[in-house]
Amino acid sequence: MKKKRFLKKAFITLTLAAALLGYYAWQIEPHWVKFEQLKLPIKNLPSNLEGKTLVQISDIHIGDYVSKDFIKNNFAKVGITHPDIIVYTGDFVRLVHNALPLADLDEVMQLAPKGKLQTLAILGNHDYGRAFKDSTAADSITTLLKKYDITVLRNESVNINGLQLYGMDDYWGTNFDPVKTMQNYNRNQASLVLCHNPDVADLDVWNGYEGWILSGHTHAGQVRIPFWGSPIIPVSNKNYDQGIKKLSGNRTLYINRGLGHSIPVRFNARPEITIFTLTKD
Repeated sequence: MKKKRFLKKAFITLTLAAALLGYYAWQIEPHWVKFEQLKLPIKNLPSNLEGKTLVQISDIHIGDYVSKDFIKNNFAKVGITHPDIIVYTGDFVRLVHNALPLADLDEVMQLAPKGKLQTLAILGNHDYGRAFKDSTAADSITTLLKKYDITVLRNESVNINGLQLYGMDDYWGTNFDPVKTMQNYNRNQASLVLCHNPDVADLDVWNGYEGWILSGHTHAGQVRIPFWGSPIIPVSNKNYDQGIKKLSGNRTLYINRGLGHSIPVRFNARPEITIFTLTKD
């Protein structure tokens, strides 16, 4: 009888623990945003940009799983910091019944925070619609973002007060052309690259680039088992899960965990907004 009572109590305890853990992963952590603050050392950075802030927002995934109010509230928090540069590193949407939620994205991006110097974006795989191959969907999102003075870099670059910022179109999309993006890279100029999918870091397309690459895409796997990691990460290089990765050729990859999610569960992989402070390398 004592053994039966013990087993019953153990079963009840484990069931309650599992229920609490499930509730945390479903209702709490997906909305518990961490504002990461990091230094971003850049070679040849002009003195006028030293100490300026660059905010990275990634993977907002407007659709049926991410609350618009959640994104709007966090946009407001970014806005009050008055960053100098803001970069959005792809996956603005997630399809809803195979339809692009443009009206919802439009509602949210009306409140998108802007950088004092520049606001930039690149596209992610979900921005290419069904099977990540709908170029019309990508064009529609590009047009919408431009309406709100967000410059979308599609295999091109822009100069911000002496900092050359390169933006690649998505690796899985129909317009991926990293060679075109990096063809005019000058190692004597301060540079930074935006690239949604971190797997691109392993391709032979960098034209001697030395510096930081800001990416997203992985959401850190969304569920990370302590001391082991995530069982599912949507990249070929399973080391590319989150955070800073030192690469060959004097390159540094940063993988943002994203603000939204593709499934409404996160565990040990809190959503993220990153605030970088530009420094001279």
